[in-house]
Amino acid sequence: MTNFDEIINRYGTNSAKWDGMAQVMDSDMIALSVADMDLRAPQAIIEKMDQMALHGIYGYTELFPKYYEATRQWFKKAYDWEIPTDWIVFCPRIVQAVSIIIQQFTAVGDRILMHTPAYQPIANSVTVNNRELVESQLRLENGRYEIDFADMEEHMKKGVKMVILVSPHNPVGRVWSIEELTRIVHLCELYDAWIVSDDIHADFIYGQNQHTIIAKLSEQAAARSFVCTSPAKTFNLASLEIANIVIPNTDLREQFRRALQQSGIHNPTFFAVPATEVAYTACDQWLMELQAYIVDNILFTKEFLAQHMPELNVIEPEGTYLLWMDCRAVSPYDEILRQWLIDGAKVNVSFGASFGTVGEGFIRLNVATPRAILHEALQRMSRTYPPRQITE
Repeated sequence: MTNFDEIINRYGTNSAKWDGMAQVMDSDMIALSVADMDLRAPQAIIEKMDQMALHGIYGYTELFPKYYEATRQWFKKAYDWEIPTDWIVFCPRIVQAVSIIIQQFTAVGDRILMHTPAYQPIANSVTVNNRELVESQLRLENGRYEIDFADMEEHMKKGVKMVILVSPHNPVGRVWSIEELTRIVHLCELYDAWIVSDDIHADFIYGQNQHTIIAKLSEQAAARSFVCTSPAKTFNLASLEIANIVIPNTDLREQFRRALQQSGIHNPTFFAVPATEVAYTACDQWLMELQAYIVDNILFTKEFLAQHMPELNVIEPEGTYLLWMDCRAVSPYDEILRQWLIDGAKVNVSFGASFGTVGEGFIRLNVATPRAILHEALQRMSRTYPPRQITE
């Protein structure tokens, strides 16, 4: 059994989550913010990285058949998706791939739709490329977020060229049903829009929910889809820069490959290939243990809140290791929540307005951390918890 309770000091590792926080906040903060895990990667990967590091020559690397076969086997095993090798295109990061796709398949000023609240690095890739971000707000109904298809279609009638889907959704934790995905495909066919699906959290699915890759639904869906996958979240490998973009349409795929070359992207990093091969072929047991640990962390958090801060409403997560929490009982304003959590509790989270204005009054909590750290953070929140709603 893996000891996920082990507390590992991440300071001094150039961690965006911890060292980045320490640069601008107090040194005694707890980070439950950036979506990487405070848990060791699988031992099999660590040992492979040790072996590669000790080799001592860190020259250029390439992608060979073994890599593609490992990736294909993972897609079949994890998502019941059997695809040919040709469909897989390596790109270091999903956000990088999305930006290139936007540049290649839309024009300056084009409208690109996302469901909000939305993961901001992806949303920012729209605006930084001088396209118009169209926000179709998700509806919170009976504690569950739903796509407002009438609103989505109204936007698409006005000329949306691309829909960027985050599946499962970050930050609200929805796992889209086959029916919902089918309706998205129908709208994209009707109004001739590309589909870019960010499936990076696909290996964290809970309860009776099941992740479906949108390109699986039909040949028509596949023909207009770019499916963005990565072992980065699943195995905590984000800084190794590993993503696999699956593009069934030959013409789209070749145009994307050429755009990578034009951007100077070709060789993967030295550690990316062996890490992916080991992750996809030798870490199933570790992942099962991790998934169980995160489920327990989610339950622990919900029980703690119910006992100590019952006014806070956790949106039931169907996927991801992130909890989306409605804190409007404390205040609908992020600035007030920051005063409570950062200034008072010394707990750093992702605040809702960073996912769009519709997210204000919410926070995103990363529970992929040792339980002792999670417990301490929740205790700090409880000790400084405002006794009544603060509105100004």
